[in-house]
Amino acid sequence: MIEIKNLSFGYSRKSLLFRNLNLTLREGHIYGLLGKNGAGKSTLLKNMVGLVSPMEGSCRVNGFASHKRQPAMLANLYFIPEEIYMPSLTAKQFVANTAPFYPFFDQDAFYRYLSEFEVPEHAVFSKMSFGQQKKAIIAFGLATNTSVLIMDEPTNSLDIPSKVQFRRIIISTHQVRDLDSLIDTLVVVHDREIVLNESLDAISERLTFTTIPESEAHQAIYAEDALRGKQAILPNLMGNYSKVDMELLFNAITSGNTSVTEILQRPHYEQSL
Repeated sequence: MIEIKNLSFGYSRKSLLFRNLNLTLREGHIYGLLGKNGAGKSTLLKNMVGLVSPMEGSCRVNGFASHKRQPAMLANLYFIPEEIYMPSLTAKQFVANTAPFYPFFDQDAFYRYLSEFEVPEHAVFSKMSFGQQKKAIIAFGLATNTSVLIMDEPTNSLDIPSKVQFRRIIISTHQVRDLDSLIDTLVVVHDREIVLNESLDAISERLTFTTIPESEAHQAIYAEDALRGKQAILPNLMGNYSKVDMELLFNAITSGNTSVTEILQRPHYEQSL
């Protein structure tokens, strides 16, 4: 579990990225972190793994203060940054040097993931393309079997077939329902705050995502132009399930649409009142 309490952080005290931030991430979920460019998503992840220290407040991973980076915490945490550096080692050499730090590392799974990603296990990592390097480090991260795996923009630099392979591997290792359900909980950071931390199921219980004709746009609490009318968010008054359009929801929240956030923050029993 990751628990952030009253965290304030900035690269200077005159320009804070976060002030009194609170966030709890529980084991057994796949969280998606959304935010505008410059909102501090990568910095928040660095606070979680202890690569930077909060100015105030705390961040704890499985009970450990993350900024202390104690071996007992790091043995059960793996972080894949957006920009990676791969050494001049083969997969076998990399395993020999790095796997001993992770007590639950599964070597067979690592080579299986490399095969699924079509990464040659005898190649030297530093001589691979960046996309191949990214797939190799994702394969290693998954094989560590840590309770916390943090990936910053994991599919950046991957081509379309590799992104499909990535989703298939995540599905097989985390038993999620389908390709569209890799993320089960959505976290949105905006204006130095966590403005949403909610499961997609709970969002779908409260909101309906659909396309409506222009003439019905007045019924929507948020809408954007689409080829066939309006992509819209409406209150879910009938209790019907709809797939959460995360991009549309993110745009609604960051546009300052208070109706959307008010409905999501409302206790469930109030939805039918």
